[in-house]
Amino acid sequence: MKLTLSAAVVLSVAWMTGSAARAEEHRGGDRRDDHHEEHHEERHEDHGPPPRQEMRHEEMRQAPAPQQPGSFRAPPVRSTERRPEPPRWQPHPGGVHPHGPMVRQHSVRVLRPAHVNYGARQWRHWEHPVFARPHYYWEWSDVHQVTCVAEDSYGDQYPVTEDTWRGFGMTNMTDVEDDALDRCYQESGGDPSCYLATCSHY
Repeated sequence: MKLTLSAAVVLSVAWMTGSAARAEEHRGGDRRDDHHEEHHEERHEDHGPPPRQEMRHEEMRQAPAPQQPGSFRAPPVRSTERRPEPPRWQPHPGGVHPHGPMVRQHSVRVLRPAHVNYGARQWRHWEHPVFARPHYYWEWSDVHQVTCVAEDSYGDQYPVTEDTWRGFGMTNMTDVEDDALDRCYQESGGDPSCYLATCSHY
């Protein structure tokens, strides 16, 4: 009887010791896993995603969006000059023009109008002197084509016509004006007196 009781006590103690050891191992493994996850999260926060993944996202942002069939994309703006809206229209006072009548010694010669696509430089760009750009009081939504005319010192005129699009406005006029000046400078043999005479539209 005593032998049976002693064996039962020894077995129960051994079973409890083994259970405690297994529980401790299980808790230690959880701690290691937690420590590993915390270390992984800290490393992810410190270093961020791999550089290759960042490159892919950057390339995706820079890649042009696919153009839908039938959609129209406006040409890029060539000039960097941002022109403000013109001041409120006020007519000049009546009377004689302050510069007097325009008298020329010979007839003005108007060259063949040149129709060019906006954004395509047909003439070499002339670094002309800075001048006061005209103000345009136009309804831009009704404009279909713009014609600018530059004139040289002999009175010869060089018209340039360009098509417009929805969104065409004051900023784009700088490019059309410059195209007329470039044509005047090149086709007049480099006349430095070329100036912008007028711009019109229909």
